[in-house]
Amino acid sequence: MPETPNELATSQDFEFEALERAVNYRAAVIHEFSPWLTGDVLEIGAGIGQFTAPLKALPAVRRVVCLEPELKFVEPLRKKFPGTTVIEGTIDDLDEVIEWDAMLSVNVLEHIRDDAGELAKYARRLSKRRGHLCLFVPARPELHAPIDRNFGHYRRYTKPELALKLDRAGFDVTRLCYYNWLGYFGWLFNFVLLGREQFDVASVAAFDRLIFPVGNVIERTLFRPPFGQSLLAVARAR
Repeated sequence: MPETPNELATSQDFEFEALERAVNYRAAVIHEFSPWLTGDVLEIGAGIGQFTAPLKALPAVRRVVCLEPELKFVEPLRKKFPGTTVIEGTIDDLDEVIEWDAMLSVNVLEHIRDDAGELAKYARRLSKRRGHLCLFVPARPELHAPIDRNFGHYRRYTKPELALKLDRAGFDVTRLCYYNWLGYFGWLFNFVLLGREQFDVASVAAFDRLIFPVGNVIERTLFRPPFGQSLLAVARAR
């Protein structure tokens, strides 16, 4: 039976609302993955399409297909991106004949109980000549907080754990690093220490505009910190 996102989630909408304000953050994530996003790309868990527009704008991307298991997001996606194929369902609902050039999965894998099995399914459907998985997940178990439960997160990942799961699923890791080191401290303070269970949208917008760009420049040009709010991975199917 195909697995749906974590049924323990109490709300996804407030997560999307906050992410909508994080314009610089979303652009930076797509930029990090852009060298591997080419040809026919499958966006896994497209949600309300916040990463779909910048993904479709990449010059090397020929076609984007959105995969979304939540019915309430499917029709709005179709209206927002006319002409783009939107499939309601999970990876199990796809035509196995198609070999994808790339897959993009942003903050999806942590919602799936059998993440190892899910990764193996991705590997089987990627082109063995050039297919890359661009994967973005929450990091560091010490950051797991009530808000993670509200999002429906089963886990937050460590770098060694994710590397091992990718290898066992049939991937060779091209790139794996922690991401958004300044966001680590904000998450620790607000959601672990203070126990807040929702985003303050205005604070997210201020962080995105004033703080995130500084930390992102440091990550891209000076050094990759040994911790971060998220993990960014690029892996090639073998």
